Amino acid sequence: MRSILSNIKIEIPQGIYLKDPESSTLGKKIIENSIVLIVEIGFEDFNFKKLGKLICSNESSIYRYFESKHMLLVYLTSWYWSWIEYQLVLETYSINNNEEKLKKAIEIVTRTTKEDTNFSHINEVLLNQIVINENSKSYLTKNVDTENKDGCFMSYKRVVTRLSEIISSYNNVYNYNLSLASTIIEGALHQHFMKTHFKSITNCNSKNTPTIFFTDLALKLLLLNEK
Repeated sequence: MRSILSNIKIEIPQGIYLKDPESSTLGKKIIENSIVLIVEIGFEDFNFKKLGKLICSNESSIYRYFESKHMLLVYLTSWYWSWIEYQLVLETYSINNNEEKLKKAIEIVTRTTKEDTNFSHINEVLLNQIVINENSKSYLTKNVDTENKDGCFMSYKRVVTRLSEIISSYNNVYNYNLSLASTIIEGALHQHFMKTHFKSITNCNSKNTPTIFFTDLALKLLLLNEK
C-alpha cells in the first residue's frame, strides 16, 4: 500500500503555473523553499528575489514557473486542498455508517496537520500554517472571478463538494449542505488562527480542538433539522 501511495501525484490545474514545478529538481526546490520562507517572513514580505537568494538561483528562473507570487500562493493552497481531498477519499471510502463517515470527514478537514512522508519535498505541517494564515489572500483579489473561471480554485471547491455530499448522505433533507460544508472548512482555519493569536475570544485550544467544536456543531444542527 505504501508503495502505491508514494506514486500518487497531486494534480494542480495547469493554468496556475507556467511550467510544472513537479517536472524538475529546480521546480521542486522552489516549492519546498517557498513554503519555508513564507512561514518565516509572511506572504507580504515574501518575493522571488528573496526566494532566489535562498535557493541560490536567479530570480528570473522562478518566473519561468510562476508569473507572480500570487500565483505561487494559489499553487500552494491548491496543492494543500488537493492533498486534503486525497485524504478524504482514502480515509472515508470504506466507511458505510453515514454518521461515522461524517465524523471522519469533519476530522480530516479540521484536524491539526501531520507530515505526510509520501510527498518528500512538501512539508505539510508548514504548508498548513500558510493555509491558516494566508488562504484567503489567494482568492480575495480583484481577479477572483477570472481565476475561478480558469479553474484556479477547483481543488478547494472539490473538497467543499465532497464534504457537502457526505453531509447530505447523513441528512438528505437539510437544505444548506454546501453552506455548512464551506463554513466548517473556512471556520476550522479561522479557529486554528484564533487559538494561536486571539486565545481570549475562542473556546478552542489544544484540548477543545476545532475538530471537536465543528463535529458537535454539525451533528447537533443536522439532528435538529431532521424531518
